[in-house]
Amino acid sequence: MHHRLTPARTRVVASWSQQVLAPYVSSGQPVARESRRPDMPEPTTAVAEPLRGTRDAPPAGSEFAPLLRTVRGQGLLQRRRTWYTVTIATNALALAGIVTGIVLTGDSWWSLLLAPLLAVFGARTAFIGHDAGHSQITGDKSAARVIGLIHGNLLLGMSYAWWNDKHNRHHANPNHIDKDPDVVADVLVFTGAQAKERSGFRRWLTRHQAWLFFPLTLLEGVALKIHGFQDLRRQTPRERTVEGLLLVTHLAAYATLLLSSLSPGRALAFAALHQALFGLHLGLAFAPNHKGMEMPDPNGERWGHLHRQVLTSRNIRGGILTDWFLGGLNYQIEHHLFPSMPRPHLRLTQPLVRAHCRELGVPYAETGLVDSYRQALSHLHAVGEPLRTE
Repeated sequence: MHHRLTPARTRVVASWSQQVLAPYVSSGQPVARESRRPDMPEPTTAVAEPLRGTRDAPPAGSEFAPLLRTVRGQGLLQRRRTWYTVTIATNALALAGIVTGIVLTGDSWWSLLLAPLLAVFGARTAFIGHDAGHSQITGDKSAARVIGLIHGNLLLGMSYAWWNDKHNRHHANPNHIDKDPDVVADVLVFTGAQAKERSGFRRWLTRHQAWLFFPLTLLEGVALKIHGFQDLRRQTPRERTVEGLLLVTHLAAYATLLLSSLSPGRALAFAALHQALFGLHLGLAFAPNHKGMEMPDPNGERWGHLHRQVLTSRNIRGGILTDWFLGGLNYQIEHHLFPSMPRPHLRLTQPLVRAHCRELGVPYAETGLVDSYRQALSHLHAVGEPLRTE
């Protein structure tokens, strides 16, 4: 079950990246300016206050420190406001064009051809909200929240506060069975111990979860909306008012668009196709990142930041199209090491991280897109194996 933190969370907790980076900046260690690329901007010296109670923050002398100094020295942690401005404007124009197309096409089955496009650019909208939640777009928490509310609540109908809280806890302890909400036993399970506890219909789901994974993602778009409304009761009155109003506005606008342009039957078909493909797209983007990777032993040795993030993450090889389709999440290792790093800098940081891991002897997982799904589904299949042999 999802547990919220105190109501003051949204005012105190910025992003997980502050927890990781602040100790190094405040330690007074010199920045490796000689390694800065000449075409990169000067690194910023403004760093937000670290999270309170950050006992997991790595010490200044850890294996991560040299990599951080190099990355900062090359200006790769500086934000790319122009890039994000163009990206947000382009995405908004694309969504406006699709909506206009629905209205102009009118009550025709041809309108359904626009549902996949709306799903694809809906995923782009989600990626922008994701980046806002990590302070990749701006260091101003209020501005980042506005961007997140617009792209999450208003345009997608999913709660920005709910997702941001859940996602930051995932970043803090990826694949940790007791601390990462993404591997809590729910529809899917990720360990043999979780599988043993299943009963009834959920036991059947676990037996076949590898085969059911992608079909289940077809429901993710609707599930995200439901989670958002359910989370409202855990929010402060002010959050509840703002988030709830935006969620209701999204639903009203979405229903009005479809029912005013299409007959009820075609409107329902459009909504079903759009939401299914939107959920599938998100599943395709998030599935390769951690499933089947190392899972820290809750009772074992405590990992430092570099090991905790690298060993639990998987990168996806590819070019510009892969970067666009997966929203930069194909650089999952770099994103987890530097959550506030702007999306276009992840590709530039990858060679530095790969070389640093090679020097330390830390495994750096990178594979093709199709093979990443094979690995993730193989893990889910293996977890359900004992239940299939009963």
